[in-house]
Amino acid sequence: MKIASLLLLSAALITGCTTTELEPIPGSITYQGQPRTKLTKAPVGSTFSHDFYQGSRVVEETYQIQPDRSLKIVRREYRTIFPD
Repeated sequence: MKIASLLLLSAALITGCTTTELEPIPGSITYQGQPRTKLTKAPVGSTFSHDFYQGSRVVEETYQIQPDRSLKIVRREYRTIFPD
């Protein structure tokens, strides 16, 4: 019985690890499409962060520059402004 439970738990964890594409939200640099200006001097694969407010929390997004010079959101973190 323990082995069956362990297998089910392992399968659930592996399923939860699948990478999903982060969709832009209001405030994201790419919310209304890719920016018009291209980051021509930044190396492909480099990352940078962008912070903005969404209600009572701060959103920090990390973008990665793709080979075609478009931006991809690779991480999003929410922080409350006034922690309890």
